[in-house]
Amino acid sequence: MENIIKQLQNYTVLCVEDEDGIRKRLVNTLKYYFRGVYEAKNGEDGYYLYNEYKPDLIITDIEMPNKSGISLVEDIRKKDMDTLVIMVTAYSNEEYLLELINLNINQYILKPVNSDSLLTGIIKAFGKRLKEIITFHKDLYFDMEQRELFYKEQLIPLRKRDKEFLLLLHRNRNVVVTYDLIEEYLWRDKSMSITALKTFIKEFRKRIPIEIITNKPQEGYKLINS
Repeated sequence: MENIIKQLQNYTVLCVEDEDGIRKRLVNTLKYYFRGVYEAKNGEDGYYLYNEYKPDLIITDIEMPNKSGISLVEDIRKKDMDTLVIMVTAYSNEEYLLELINLNINQYILKPVNSDSLLTGIIKAFGKRLKEIITFHKDLYFDMEQRELFYKEQLIPLRKRDKEFLLLLHRNRNVVVTYDLIEEYLWRDKSMSITALKTFIKEFRKRIPIEIITNKPQEGYKLINS
């Protein structure tokens, strides 16, 4: 979850809500997650800000003066079907919500909105745009869905045992991964010799483009800076 939330820092959001108190609370929460947060008190102002900043996500109330949230999204969808939209509504009636299906709404959040329902709605709206990743270095990450390692967006070919070792290191990132633990998880029911381990580590280090592990003599291995 931490990595997924961290990825939101790459995106911007527009919050459109006519009630000042509610909008202020939403914006303050959104600033914690997003790189840029814009706010509007009605659909008319919201449409202007949308054209000005082209946010990645729009969170809008439905009932507002000077242009409703529905009218706002209708205008946006005339030329843009890609920007993510979350509708905040007091209505839970399925028939009412189905009327909006052609507007390609990505998610609905029912009022009253709290921090948990807001974050859940945002993550659901982004869907697969947010990857479950493990970051080992600012340029080196493991994509859990693809089960692949990437360095500067380039795929790093790894064997199954290499991937298992990376995940083992991550799960134990605050402690030393002992030789016994490595034998148990990587060799399983087979016996691991010191020679076999040294060969594996040597080849592992060759495959990884940067140094991410350090050896603790007589103990095992640990992620660097972990």
